[in-house]
Order: sequence, then structure tokens, then C-alpha cells
Amino acid sequence: MTTTEQILLPPLPEDGVRRVLCIVAHPDDMEYGASAAVAAWTAVGVEVSYLLLTRGEAGMAEAPETVGPLRETEQRRACERVGVSDLRFLDHPDGMLEGTLALRRDIARVVRQVRPDLVLTANFEVEAYGGLNQADHRVAGLAAADGARDAANPWVFRELAEQEGLPAWSARALLVAGHPGPTHAKTVGEEQVQAAVDSLSAHQAYLAHVTGHPRPEEFIPGILRDGGEAAGTAHAVVFRVHDLGGLGD
Repeated sequence: MTTTEQILLPPLPEDGVRRVLCIVAHPDDMEYGASAAVAAWTAVGVEVSYLLLTRGEAGMAEAPETVGPLRETEQRRACERVGVSDLRFLDHPDGMLEGTLALRRDIARVVRQVRPDLVLTANFEVEAYGGLNQADHRVAGLAAADGARDAANPWVFRELAEQEGLPAWSARALLVAGHPGPTHAKTVGEEQVQAAVDSLSAHQAYLAHVTGHPRPEEFIPGILRDGGEAAGTAHAVVFRVHDLGGLGD
């Protein structure tokens, strides 16, 4: 009888990483495990910025005029839990996000402003998280991938350089969290696991709105333990990594 040895995910190459830009559709999208990696980065001095394409204003029963500011407040609290002070919103419409050139330009602009080494987004496959992925998630992830590459091309959205003084910038890699086929892992410690739980818990009103949503402490540590098992560590955040030309080995 033979056994198959598990092939562990290699660690994410991070030498020289100083800035990370996280691009997602809604408040709370970063908080389903990926924020543990954010907490680990900020703990060692990496600057992490969040770019939210909407304010999540269509995600609850109350009127969008009430929900948008509420969810922004909760996202700011979530960011505090993991050491993020740079939180940006693009104010595209929640639930009706479109993959337009305007959205790509808006993302490319922020990439050029922040000049990140790594761009992180969430799974944008049609099927995800045990069902059909939400429409905004699909649009946001693809737009993040396209916008990151647009930011590196001086001949795309030339007005960003010519009118706004934002020259081309090439991130080293695009990281996709929540993908079923991860390629790399970032090990995190118990402190970062707790920070991830706390960051999702900060979305108190939103979680109360979602019928049957488990408590963050009931499932976030399990997600990170599963990541750790894939990496041969206690806990890890796993990513599908796309090299944009500067990742290295």
C-alpha cells in the first residue's frame, strides 16, 4: 500500500514588499480570512491600503442613504482592528457594479497613487463560496486585475500621467483571496487570527442583518487552520498568485 505525500503550498514571496493595495467591492469583503494577512503585514510595517468600489449601501433592508454611512463606519472599525488607516471608496453603485473603462480607470488611478508592490482582490470566479458568486464580486475582481495592469501601461489612460501627474506603476503580483486553486500561502499567528475575527465582528449591524450568519469566531479560525494545513503551518491565508512581472522566486 502506498501513500501520497501532500504537496505543501510555498510561502508567498515577500522580500522587499513595502505596500499592499486591497481592492474589493464592499465593506466586509476583506474580512473573511484575508484580513489576517493584512494584520501580519501591518505588524511588520508594511503599508496596506483598502480600496472599496462601493459603500455596500444596497446590502441591508434599510434605505441606502442610511446603510451607506453605517457600513462605512463599520469598515473603518474593521480596518482599525488590522492596522489599516488608508481606506478609500470609489462610490460606484452597490449591486449594480459594471466592468466599464471608467471603473478600470478609477482603479488604475489609485494603483498609481498608492504604488503598491502587491495588489490583493477576492475570488471573481462565477462559482464561489459554495454557490454562484455575487455579481459585484465578479466585476470587482476582474476590474482589479485589469486596472492593475492598466496602471502599468503608459499608453492606457494617458490622461492620468498627462493631466494628473500619475506615471505608470507596475505592481509585482496580483493576489486572489478565496480562490479554490491557491498557489501560495502566507503564514499568520494566533494574534492575526484574532485580529481577523475582530475585523469581521466590527461589521455588527451587517452581520445582524444576514439571517443565520455564524459568529466570526465560529468559522474564521477554521478557514485559517485549513490554510495552515495546506501550507504546513498552524494558520495561513492562501492566495492564487499571478505574477505581473516582478514577483521573483
